[in-house]
Amino acid sequence: MEIVTKIIEAVNNLLWGKNILVVMLIGTAIFMTIRTKGMQFRLFKDIIGILKKNEKSENGISSLETFFLGTACRVGAGNITGVVAAVSVGGPGSIFWMWAVALLGAATSFVESTLAVIYRKRIGYSEYRGGTPWIIEKRLNKKWLGVVYALSSIVCYMGVIQVMSNSVTESVNNAYGISITHIAIAFTVLVGIILFAKSKKDTIILTLNKIVPLMAALYLLVVLYIIVTNFTAIPGMITNIFHQAFGGKELLGGGIGVVIMNGVRRGLFSNEAGSGNSNYAAAVADVDEPVKQGMVQALGVFMDTLVVCSATAFIVLLAKEEVITGKAGMAMFQAAIEDHIGWFGVPFSVVILFFFSLSTILGVAYYGKNAISFISNFKVLNFVYYIIVIAMVYIGCVEKNVFVWSLADFGLGIMTVINIVCLVPISGEAISELKKYEKKLKLEKLNK
Repeated sequence: MEIVTKIIEAVNNLLWGKNILVVMLIGTAIFMTIRTKGMQFRLFKDIIGILKKNEKSENGISSLETFFLGTACRVGAGNITGVVAAVSVGGPGSIFWMWAVALLGAATSFVESTLAVIYRKRIGYSEYRGGTPWIIEKRLNKKWLGVVYALSSIVCYMGVIQVMSNSVTESVNNAYGISITHIAIAFTVLVGIILFAKSKKDTIILTLNKIVPLMAALYLLVVLYIIVTNFTAIPGMITNIFHQAFGGKELLGGGIGVVIMNGVRRGLFSNEAGSGNSNYAAAVADVDEPVKQGMVQALGVFMDTLVVCSATAFIVLLAKEEVITGKAGMAMFQAAIEDHIGWFGVPFSVVILFFFSLSTILGVAYYGKNAISFISNFKVLNFVYYIIVIAMVYIGCVEKNVFVWSLADFGLGIMTVINIVCLVPISGEAISELKKYEKKLKLEKLNK
């Protein structure tokens, strides 16, 4: 066990500590943005149109539903604690670099998700399975590498589930002093009911269709109130973000690298563009053209970073300095939100963290089920997998397991390396599909 721990720590230090993944992801994002001629900007209006149409067959999964699924996995407790940590360490300037990474990374998400639809597998009249493992098997003829990716993703999701579960129990316990064991039992039972409930459509998809719009609306309404009530402070905040991003005190002190890397890491870790995670969601959409789903997943990157992460940053940066000074993590966030909306701040932070964490757990549970199906077709494995998910939820609720959390970083790191190395060389296929789709759009507009 000690040898395994050392190997995992060594890999994590190499990939995350030496910023190898950061360089790979940024390089890929710039490359994809150039190759697609900035499709995330040029076709933004068309992307919104695709979501509005919400097309699918009678029992299929629509683009909007997979958008909710992808958003559920991207938007989690890290959108609060991670952003707060970035601001604490790197200052307001980190937010600018977080935005920059999202704007470029959307092109990466477009390419990988389009390829996921091209190389997915049909398993019913309107049901599909797909993702990076299927691309590797069908396009590169290397199933063994697809299995490695699938196993890495499952390892990652087990860690993510524990992190999210622990966030729920800690926030409720800190706010109201309720027994961690009682919280753990209640939360575990809730997740179990959702996973094993019977329905014509997957209960995870049905639940996320309700949770994601609700949690997004709830969070953004409060943030909108904060922005309106602090309207005169907005210009100063934005100016400060840009000033600190390009130097300011950090440049004079030689710490500009800290500002940039904190923002870049936060953006990359949060929106997942380049890891291949969202490919599991993209592949199951019942759409007639791969490009459409690629465009929807690109919007998911914007939603995660430019909207949700920015909302968290604004809550902290618009709070009185004396309120947040000396605080970090959830303590800083709760102090900031309480400064804005009074006593309601603490229960609000508990509720929003609950929704963020639950949606992420359900989302990665769905992704993991897809990964399991690539490794083996035995249906009993899905049942076993759900049992393991429930066990991980309970374990995560009652204790912090640093080793398991390191496993999550390890799994995500391996996934990202495999995904980028395999998909970049064949990215031209997604570009070709994009060109065909744009020609079709032009013809449709001419015929109107």
